[in-house]
Amino acid sequence: MTSENIKFKRAIIIGGSLGGLLTARVLSNYFAQVTILERDSIAPAPEARKGQPQARHLHGLLATGLEVMTRFFPDLPQALKDNGAIMGDFADTMQWYTYGGYRQRFKMNVPATLMSRPLLEHLVRERVLALPNVALMDNCGVLGLVTAVAGDQVTGVQIESRASGQQEVLNANLVVDCTGRGSRTAHWLKELGYQPAPESEVRVDVGYATRVYRRNPADPRSQDWILYTPEAPRENRFGGLFPIEGDRWICSMGGWHGDHAPVDEAAFLEFARSLPASDIYNIISKAEPISDIMPHKFPHSLRRHYEKLRRFPAGYLVLGDAISSFNPTYGQGMTSASLQAAELDALLASRPSLDGLALAFFKRAARVIDIPWQLAVGEDFRFPQTTGPKPPGTDFINRYVAKVHQATLHDEVVGEAFLKVMNLLAPPPSLFHPRIVWRVLRGKRPSRSKTAVLQRAVGD
Repeated sequence: MTSENIKFKRAIIIGGSLGGLLTARVLSNYFAQVTILERDSIAPAPEARKGQPQARHLHGLLATGLEVMTRFFPDLPQALKDNGAIMGDFADTMQWYTYGGYRQRFKMNVPATLMSRPLLEHLVRERVLALPNVALMDNCGVLGLVTAVAGDQVTGVQIESRASGQQEVLNANLVVDCTGRGSRTAHWLKELGYQPAPESEVRVDVGYATRVYRRNPADPRSQDWILYTPEAPRENRFGGLFPIEGDRWICSMGGWHGDHAPVDEAAFLEFARSLPASDIYNIISKAEPISDIMPHKFPHSLRRHYEKLRRFPAGYLVLGDAISSFNPTYGQGMTSASLQAAELDALLASRPSLDGLALAFFKRAARVIDIPWQLAVGEDFRFPQTTGPKPPGTDFINRYVAKVHQATLHDEVVGEAFLKVMNLLAPPPSLFHPRIVWRVLRGKRPSRSKTAVLQRAVGD
């Protein structure tokens, strides 16, 4: 930040999770004062708060998300490493079983960064709050928006201290809702006489359970991320076992449409045993558990189409999961929020005022969201029980992508193309490049001996 960049007086961000922190980093470039309002109490060490139960579960940071965060915080990768995060090559550290085999491993030169969500958020928060013009008010509830007399301009928020019950009004040139899936913006807009954004809801009824285990760093498997994803609709269970800081494994397992992992210890292990690949069971059945088994349910993906609105109050924005929350099994949420923050940065850099900011931002955010939404919803519609707006051509695309999945078991070129799309490094149409289509459709299989080497099967 330099004083020459400052264009506006004050911004307020509602919600101090990762999306809110990244937004604060962006706004610090353009506002003399940035205030983050967080309902929960913020601990001085990495911790999953009451208001974000999903933080206790396995998280994936896609390569694009790390790249954007590194632009905002150049020392973040080193800080993650210094705090015990596992850093490796994305494709060369995966033990990923799907469609009857393991995806071929190879050197991709794309980073995989494995850590707990609380650690990542803690390190980002440290860097944001070190900025001289950013402040955090925790234990702070937002009661509503404050507007100009005409109701067409948000001028601040009314807040309440959760400790004392004291209420006050904070004024701002810009208020940004980063409160996530539980956003109250629709209610507030209705109070102001605005139409709420149209919504798309895709019901998946995903449920999973998570447990943390002690990890032996000398174990040759301890640097790999282990994943099983189903061949839908024949299978609907998934499991992940990732190494994280503190010499720990974090294990999340579950399924679509009611086939959820149990929280009873014996049944949890039996669920792991039921997966087609034994990697996860082989490790957790012998590892020391160091947490309870924690459940989480995700009934539906939700997208609020703010880009379709023609009227929206000035001085107000919505960002991150408050716009769109994806099926968490695909690990896209943190990266989507990062990319939306980057779009906001680009917009503010090019505009001398805040006039028309909201509608311009929502159009850009929609383009960011389109790709992860397409990827997540497309995969979810492999299950016939999935309901909601189904994009045209989904069944055709899914039939082809199933062949892509199969080809990744033996073809490094197809594997790299797939992993780039998954990491949002390349657009989905790149999988339809003639070079990739030809390799997918020819269906060449490696010899049995080569398959055994590539699988690097994990023993007992």
